[in-house]
Amino acid sequence: MDLVTVDIGGTHARFAIATIQADGTIDLGEPETLHTDDHASFQTAWEDFRGRNGGSLPPRVAMAIAGPVGGEVIRFTNNPWIIRPALVKQKLGVEAQTIVNDFEAVAHAVARAPEDQFIHLTGPDQPLTEDGTISVLGPGTGLGVAHLWRSGNDYRVQATEGGHIDFAPLDSIEDAILARLRKRHNRVSIERVVSGPAIVDIYQTLAAMENRKTRDEDDIAIWTRAMQDEESLAAAALDRFCLSLGSVAGDIALVQGGFGGVVIAGGLGYRLRNQLPKSGFAQRFRAKGRFAELMATIPVKLITHPQPGLFGAAAAFAREHA
Repeated sequence: MDLVTVDIGGTHARFAIATIQADGTIDLGEPETLHTDDHASFQTAWEDFRGRNGGSLPPRVAMAIAGPVGGEVIRFTNNPWIIRPALVKQKLGVEAQTIVNDFEAVAHAVARAPEDQFIHLTGPDQPLTEDGTISVLGPGTGLGVAHLWRSGNDYRVQATEGGHIDFAPLDSIEDAILARLRKRHNRVSIERVVSGPAIVDIYQTLAAMENRKTRDEDDIAIWTRAMQDEESLAAAALDRFCLSLGSVAGDIALVQGGFGGVVIAGGLGYRLRNQLPKSGFAQRFRAKGRFAELMATIPVKLITHPQPGLFGAAAAFAREHA
């Protein structure tokens, strides 16, 4: 069975053709990435992808969406598109659909991906639990959070909006980051500090502490210098980001009971796969006071599947329409 699988975030909409084999195996075709800014709606992006595929597509669609998916109208957290689920079949010309939150899809991918598609970050170097809860989170345009519960060959996924819980600073530098953000936001969520765009505020806070002047630039420019180790201040901002991600990952595990494992995902999470093991991520993950010993027992991994959102959306479709 073939279907179109789609992963829609704040910046990009990724499309691919997926094939679900009789034994449940999912084969993912070559993905295509469209910019959400280049299209007025999801329907026009769909039509663009259809045109790139000879004018026809399979009559089934699985969508992973960056935002809450309940209700009559789906509004995206970080882009202006809207989707009305009741009209999807008519508008796209499909017979069956599955719509899930983007990190709900990623959690499906975590449940289905083989062990060799994970990198060990910290904690015991052992597989994710087969019987218990696994927390899943990842930075991108925002911060996605979900969790899955496993019991033998069965599993269930729960989407959350955990990226919008309050940010809790742990030292004077994070106090300064929070103070800067509070000038623009009455309430500062962890997504303001642990997401791709957040590197700008982290970088500018560090610059202000050293009385350095900074130019107006976007997060991509800062990330580029940081990842290539071209500037000490950008590298310091990256390390600070990794510290905050470690703190947040530990908090999410405590809240969700993700003691069977924690998985870092997301486009930015994948790009940080070489930096995270060398940063203070692991120390911050464990630094939970009386629960430090418990945190040290949790395997923390990073999923390396290149398109977990697309793969997971197809997995969600297969589970719903089995």
